[in-house]
Amino acid sequence: MQRRVFTRMVSAVFGAAALGVAHAADEAPDAMVKRISSEVLDAVKADAAIQAGDVGRITALVDSKIMPNVNFGRMTASAVGRFWRQATPEQQKRLQDEFKTLLVRTYSGALGEVKDHTLSFKPLRAKPEDTEVVVRSEVRGRGEPIQLDYRLEKTAAGWKIYDLNVLGVWLVETYRSQFAQEINTKGLDGLIASLAQRNKANGKS
Repeated sequence: MQRRVFTRMVSAVFGAAALGVAHAADEAPDAMVKRISSEVLDAVKADAAIQAGDVGRITALVDSKIMPNVNFGRMTASAVGRFWRQATPEQQKRLQDEFKTLLVRTYSGALGEVKDHTLSFKPLRAKPEDTEVVVRSEVRGRGEPIQLDYRLEKTAAGWKIYDLNVLGVWLVETYRSQFAQEINTKGLDGLIASLAQRNKANGKS
């Protein structure tokens, strides 16, 4: 049951990021997350294809909208961990591409389930000079509220999301453990092949 909740909530986060647009670089991190979250909830309610888990539509949405709001390069590098520096530029590109596909395909089917949820944000605890912050929120729906936090970094182009915490579990740390096992057993190319195989299987399901 907890795994199903985790899947729903992470899909909501990635859907939210996917629907964001680049705003002014001085937009506060909590304001950015609130805006994106509001946009995705409205979009899910209005889009039957997203509710049905249309992978093609969701992938196109991610490709066009997610990059302005998420530092996906940092997210992938953090998930791969110390092995990232050992990867060639080609391996890094393939890892990033396969990781993005994995997340989209894994969580796309759950997007429709968040249409009846609302988000409640906690006050941001940060100093004006901080370049990394955590925006904390709760997802409210049926049952107990669910913790949902965002790690963001400040860049020249504004704040970027690079990690997510659902029910006390950080997304990057979860995948880092999985990826490390794969790399220790099969190497970087083995991890890439494994991700590609999983994506191919998910694409047929």
